[in-house]
Order: sequence, then structure tokens, then C-alpha cells
Amino acid sequence: MGRGTGSGRKGTRKFPQSLLVPFSVPVTWGRRGDVPGPARLGSAQLSMADAASQVLLGSGLTALSQPLMYVKVLVQVGYEPLPPTLGRNMFGRQVYQLPGLFAYAKHIMKIDGRAGLFKGLTPRLCSGAIGTIVHSQVLQRYQEADQEEDPGASLKEPVSSLEQVIKETSREMVARSAATLVTHPFHVITLRCMVQFIGRETKYSGIFSPFVTIYREEGILGFFAGLVPRLLGDVLSLWLCNMLAYLINTYALENGVSTMSEMKSYSQAVTGFFASMLTYPFVLVSNLMAINNCGLAGGFPPYAPNYSSWLDCWSQLLKEGNMSRGNSLFFRKVPAGKLYVWEEKRFR
Repeated sequence: MGRGTGSGRKGTRKFPQSLLVPFSVPVTWGRRGDVPGPARLGSAQLSMADAASQVLLGSGLTALSQPLMYVKVLVQVGYEPLPPTLGRNMFGRQVYQLPGLFAYAKHIMKIDGRAGLFKGLTPRLCSGAIGTIVHSQVLQRYQEADQEEDPGASLKEPVSSLEQVIKETSREMVARSAATLVTHPFHVITLRCMVQFIGRETKYSGIFSPFVTIYREEGILGFFAGLVPRLLGDVLSLWLCNMLAYLINTYALENGVSTMSEMKSYSQAVTGFFASMLTYPFVLVSNLMAINNCGLAGGFPPYAPNYSSWLDCWSQLLKEGNMSRGNSLFFRKVPAGKLYVWEEKRFR
């Protein structure tokens, strides 16, 4: 798959799946002239057996990362159950710091036990499994359409051009957007299950009752709270990642050294990290809108005003200087110009 047939050309190098967006596909990178974008996917790779293996692997990774996401969501909301402490930053200077990932997780375990770190895991697993299947099926439809148009297309060498990168990235965008649209209700329930920790509620507990609760109180639109900024963030991150990697691999890195292939393999990870940093505000706004005014303490003042829209949420976060809140769970600095309020477990 994706292996050059011309003379003197080496096989392409398969890069691991992206960790930035849940529904990603293997990406193939090779020497200059190869297509630096999503790899061509064969029908065998997109079979149900392959989808099942991806679901199993994804479920394991999701379970392992659940405590990290749990803490991250609570920090994004602005909930700070532990006061700042005097510590040292990476340069050795004494500064007041907020508790990091491990201290925060230890606090949750102290209240709810180890099982408390996995609240919201069930809907998140459902989201990942369904999203993987939808994503694979959409890409498979594209592959089948290509084979119908040109039965010998799979035997041809991929076209090495910007147009090919745009074509493959566009298909990946459609597949990810479809998966996000279908699984967003599970994402909303996951976030609300986690935020219940703040007010010690049980409103969104259970497997089916959260769906009934959301439909009864908010209607169909309640299942898609925060969808727009999430889709925008995913699309921007994907295009930034693939286009930057294309520019770097095509123009910045020259062949001729033994480690060049490895350098090009890492370029996707570097550009992916850069893209995720730039689009993080969309993730934050999406998560806040998913829990805003949902009947939980974390969705009401003092943690969150009643935002009229995601643009209103964006505007207020920007005004408060909180656009990167929750982006880092280590070496967390005390917000400048704000005081910690013990009664509210937050800064203001």
C-alpha cells in the first residue's frame, strides 16, 4: 500500500495514527515527491475485521487516558478544589502553582475512590467505537467509488502533488466530521457525567437515563450542544496538520542524509502538536457549551455564566484571558490578577 514502483525509490514509511483527533487513519510519508498526506486505504484495511481491531485498541487507550481527560475537563470548567501551593517552576524559581494532574487525581480518589477517576467512561467508549466504525465506513465508500471509476487505480502509483493531498485531506475531513456528528451525543453525556463531581449530582448517571433527561429538558438540540466549535476545531486542526507537513516534507527537508526518512516521519507529529495548540480554544469552548446551563452546578455561575452562544463563550473567555485554561496539567501557574476563593473552589 502506498509503495512506490519507480526505479531507485524506496518504500514509503508508515506513520502511526494521529492522537489529536479521535478518528484518524494511518498516514504514509516517504521521500520527496511521495504524497505527504493520508495514505491510500485498501478495502482489506477498511474491512469490519480491521475496524473491530481498531475499536479494541481504541477502547484500551480510552480507558487508560480516562483519568487524564477527567481532570482536564474539571480544570477547563474552572473547578479548583485545591488551593495554590508554593513550589518551583522548571527554571528553579519559587512561584505559586496550582495542583497538577497527579495531585488533582489524588484528590478525586480521596473522595470517590479509584473508580471515581473513570466516571463517564461508558459513553466515551461508545463514542469511540461508533466513531471508528462510521469513519471507516465513509472512507470505504470513497475507496469503492474510486474502484468503480477506475478498476486499475489501486495498481497505480499515487499522484505526487498538492492536489492529491487536498483530495485525501478532504475525504478525511468528511469521514471525521461524520463520525463527530454521529457520536456527539455520547460526548455531551461524557462531559456532563464528569462535571457532576463539582456539585456531587447524579443527574446524568446510568446508561439510558441521560438520553431521556437531555431529550426531556433540552430537546434534540441538547444532544448537539457545543457541536459547531468542535467541528470547526477538528477541521482546522486536520488541514493545518496535513498542509504544514506537506510544506515541510516537500520544501524544507532535502534528501541526501541517512536520517532524512526518520525526520520526515516525525514531521507529522510536530505539525500535529502545533495544530492542536492553535485550535485548542475550539476544544475548550465546545466542552463548556456542552455543559452550559444543563442543570449541573458546573454549568451555572460561579463556574460559568449563561452563554447565549458559542461565540459569546469565546468572547468572554478571551476577555478573561482563559482561552488556554486546561491546556496544560503540569506546571500550572496561578492566573494573573485573580484571587482564589476557597468557598467556591475557583479563581475570580
